[in-house]
Order: sequence, then C-alpha cells, then structure tokens
Amino acid sequence: MPDLDVQVTFAAWQDDSEDPQSMTRRVAGALEKHLGQSLKTRELTVRFSSDEEVRALNAQFRGKDAPTNVLSFPAGDVPEGEPQPLGDIILARETVVREAAEQGKTVADHTCHLILHGMLHLLGYDHGTDAEAEEMEAIERDVLAALDVTDPYAERAMEAGHGL
Repeated sequence: MPDLDVQVTFAAWQDDSEDPQSMTRRVAGALEKHLGQSLKTRELTVRFSSDEEVRALNAQFRGKDAPTNVLSFPAGDVPEGEPQPLGDIILARETVVREAAEQGKTVADHTCHLILHGMLHLLGYDHGTDAEAEEMEAIERDVLAALDVTDPYAERAMEAGHGL
C-alpha cells in the first residue's frame, strides 16, 4: 500500500459512515491486489475538501472556474532512490454529495469510485479515447466489485443495450 497522507480539510467529510482514512486504505489495497503489484514505495496524498477549494484549483490549473468532483495532480520527477510520490488527489464534498444523490448512490460508494478514478489517473490511465475509457472503466468495475461497490457504469451500459 502506498504511504498515504489523508487530509480532511472540510469537516462535512466526517459525517459519512466510513472515515476518509479507512476508505482510502481500502481502495488503495483493492487496487494493489487488482494490479498485482505493490505501491508500497509510492507516496499519495488524498485531500477531502470543499467545492470552494476545488473550484479555485480547477480554475488555476485547468482554466475551468467551477468545482469538479475530483482532481488528480501527478507528482513530478524525483531522483532515483528517493521515495517516489504518486501525486495528489483532491475531492470536493458538495459536488460528490450532489452527484451521489443524482445518481442514486451512497456518498461512500461514489467517494470510493472517485478515489480509485484519481489513483488510476496518477498511475497513467486516462479516458480521452474510447479504448482508454474502456480499459480504465474495466479496472474501476473490477476493483469496485471487490469492495462491494455497485458498478458506476451499469446504468449507462443498460441504456446502451449492453445489459440486456
């Protein structure tokens, strides 16, 4: 498991049934198991924050003056032999809660999905093309299933006729 620095800077995150630290550890452990590789030598910061902070970061780094559910910031190059940071993930509480309600999910399940999604971005996965999206979503489905989290893409698959 990566060396985790879990920061809760917005108190509303403490309202969930599972604390952010254990949720992050569960996701990281399930991802390691799925990938069949240890991330023990990597460092990861996950920040549980607010729409306000995420909006400011989104504007500064992506030119989008609006909150989003999760942002991932890959680490820069580090000399060999030094601990290898994976990067930083930051989640926006109000957006996560709103999306979970709109999608009929629990906040915890949606949060697990977004932590995983952010970690995959930090590991180099993307969803810019259909092939990349299929690969990334397949990993998300498998890892989330191992965590007993409902497939976040099931409804879309049903609409497309894949679940019939």
